[in-house]
Amino acid sequence: MIKSKSYRRYQIIINGIMILITLIMVLPLVLLFMSSISSDASLLVNGYSFFPKEFSLDAYRYILANGGTLFRAYGMTILVTVIGTGLNLLLSASMAYALSVKKLPFRNIISFYVFFTMLFNGGLVPSYLMWSNVFHIKNTIWALILPNFLLSAMNVILVRTFFTTSIPEPLYEAAKIDGASYFYIFPKIVLPMGKPILVTVGLFTGLSYWNDWTNGLYYINESKLYTVQLLLNKMIQNAQALQVNASASSANTLMKIPTVSVRMAIAFVALLPILVIYPFLQKYFAEGIALGAVKG
Repeated sequence: MIKSKSYRRYQIIINGIMILITLIMVLPLVLLFMSSISSDASLLVNGYSFFPKEFSLDAYRYILANGGTLFRAYGMTILVTVIGTGLNLLLSASMAYALSVKKLPFRNIISFYVFFTMLFNGGLVPSYLMWSNVFHIKNTIWALILPNFLLSAMNVILVRTFFTTSIPEPLYEAAKIDGASYFYIFPKIVLPMGKPILVTVGLFTGLSYWNDWTNGLYYINESKLYTVQLLLNKMIQNAQALQVNASASSANTLMKIPTVSVRMAIAFVALLPILVIYPFLQKYFAEGIALGAVKG
C-alpha cells in the first residue's frame, strides 16, 4: 500500500514533535549529570553547560565519604516505599472495588466523601498535632508511611473508574452464579484484571514515597531513620554550613568544598533508581493511564 504525501508529511510533523518533547524531558537530566561532574569553580565562572569545562568528581567523593550513612538511607527509603506503596494499593483497590459495586449502600455519599477530601484538608498544624500527640508516630518508621500518601482520593477514583468501565458486569454475575462471594471475586478476578491501573497507581505512589522528605523533616530527628531524600537535604545544608565557615577562614578551603556540583550529584543519585525501574513499568503505565483516566 502506497502512502500519500500528506500522510508522510503528517508522520514527519508528529515524529518531529515527539522528538522535541523527548529532548525537552531528557536534556535537563543530561545537564544535571554534566553539572555534577564539573568542578565548582567552573560552574561558578562559566555556568551550567552540557560540556564540562573542568571535569571533577569531587561531588561524588563528597557523597561517598558518607557512604555508610547513604546506603542505610537508601535501605530505609526502599523499605518505606515498598511498605507504603503496598498498603496504598491494598487500601485504594479495596475501597475502589467497594465503590464500583452499584448495590453498595450509601455508595454516592461515600464517593462524595472521597472526592471532598481532594478539595479540603485539616491543614499542616492540625495534622502535625494529630500525628505527634494522638498517634505518637514521631521518630518511628510510621511517620514516613502514614501521613499524606497512605490513601489517596485520586488513586481511589482512578482505580474505581477502571474497575467500573473495564471489567464487564456479566463477569461479576457469572462469578456470583457459581457461588463466588465479593471477597472471592476481589482477589481472583478484580485484582488480576486490574493489573494495568494498579501498576500505574503504584508508580505514582512509589514516586511520592521515594521523593518525600517533608514527613522526615516534620517527624524524624533520629539519623537512623533518615531516608535518602532527607539525608541528601541534610548533606546540602552541611555543605552550605561548611562553605560559610570556610569563607570566614580561607578562600582556598572554600574552593575545595563542592557546594554547587554536590547539589547536582545529589539530585542525580536520588533520580537514578527511578530511571532504572521506570522502563520495566512503562507498558503498564501507559495502558493504565489510557484505561483508567480517559474512560468514563
